[in-house]
Amino acid sequence: MTSYLLVPGFWIDATAWSAVADDLRARGHDVAALDLGHEPGATAETRVDEVLTALGDAGDPVVLVAHSGAGPVCAAVAERARGRLAHLVFVDTGPLPDGVAQIDFTPPDAQAATRATLAGHGALPMPARAELDAAGSSTAGVPDAVFDDVRARSVAEPPGVVLTGARRGTPDPSLPKTVVACSFAPDDVRELIDAGVPGFAEMGGPEWTIVALPTGHWPMLSEPSGLAGVLDGLG
Repeated sequence: MTSYLLVPGFWIDATAWSAVADDLRARGHDVAALDLGHEPGATAETRVDEVLTALGDAGDPVVLVAHSGAGPVCAAVAERARGRLAHLVFVDTGPLPDGVAQIDFTPPDAQAATRATLAGHGALPMPARAELDAAGSSTAGVPDAVFDDVRARSVAEPPGVVLTGARRGTPDPSLPKTVVACSFAPDDVRELIDAGVPGFAEMGGPEWTIVALPTGHWPMLSEPSGLAGVLDGLG
């Protein structure tokens, strides 16, 4: 049996992992999915603290699984709680350099639009499906009813979560790390590694494995069985 902690990215809650969690439990694993706080003062660092607190309740070292915006957070968590982890998994995401915010990893026009939304609404709500697809967060394969339900339960992200980055430590090359590439291909990742692109550059170490699961950016919704199968193989 392997223990897993599943951490959602922006907007979604723990229930988005339900199908994956149920599949892993049926395979004999212990699974917890985390609900992240959305208090007005939340930041990338408070998200790190939340994941660390959840890990503190775990027994044996866990497989920490991060989706999307949770990737940089969980990279920082791994560097502060190495002894509590057996494996670090990035689902269609990756780490970011020290202090680099999620917004910094988007084009200038997208940054301007995000800042305008934050200024106008005080938070960043989950975009409509067409907006996500246009921004590169492909919803391919997600049934309409499933997407509508997830978006109805979504929570707007506070400014600090979007505009701040997590404090990085020193990555441990003895910790196995896997990227589940869904909306991009493994070959794309290797090209970005070679180009030294932030968020991908450090994936060139021997502890890194890239696994292809071709679908959209939300595989827990579009390919939950396939994602569970990939995670089961890491235990």
